[in-house]
Amino acid sequence: MHQISNYVYALDNLLEWEIPTKRLPNPYHDFPYILIRGVLTPQECKAITSFVLDASEIHTASLRGGNVNSHIRKTDIYTLPLEYTSLYQTRFNALRTDIETFFSLSITCSTPLQVLGYNEGAFYVKHADDSSELRDREGNTVGYVSVAPERKLSTVLFANDDFEGGELLFNYLYDDQGYSIKVQPKAGDMLVFLSNPYFAHEVLPVTKGFRLSLVQWHDALL
Repeated sequence: MHQISNYVYALDNLLEWEIPTKRLPNPYHDFPYILIRGVLTPQECKAITSFVLDASEIHTASLRGGNVNSHIRKTDIYTLPLEYTSLYQTRFNALRTDIETFFSLSITCSTPLQVLGYNEGAFYVKHADDSSELRDREGNTVGYVSVAPERKLSTVLFANDDFEGGELLFNYLYDDQGYSIKVQPKAGDMLVFLSNPYFAHEVLPVTKGFRLSLVQWHDALL
């Protein structure tokens, strides 16, 4: 493994693979991502989660050009009313300068907010937000090809925490003890990371309850 921040190491395979969008934050940061606490209050999180649980309009998540293989991703997409999307945007705008400074970039535009629900048993297997994985005939990863170069930065806001399982696991990142890095934030916290394959991740199966997250991708000048 090779060190990419004060407390985080990455799998050495990443040094050998072809990764067109490879980029890392300042290596002197404690972590190569940001976990921002309390972006939404407990009351706001409860209101958003309650709205979603009562929602009648649910869409099965899909990808560009077709439906999602349920063996890869099992999630539902919800639509929030303007009052909640505006609230989210206001809070994000207040954090924008700090985020840009941390990652040494300037955000130019963002995708619409995607509201993802994971029921019990739902999951999302390993993936990079800006690239598709390349494998050889034996199924071994040999690199990545960029498919969404406009995604430079990923943000995930966790709207609730009253569930079990459902951790966000960074597949190639480890702590100084060699353990895979899993993130299980509190309701209202936001995780921000670069969208390239160094930060490939998965959502582990929810074993109890319902997991709700607000996801967005951002283009930026580097």
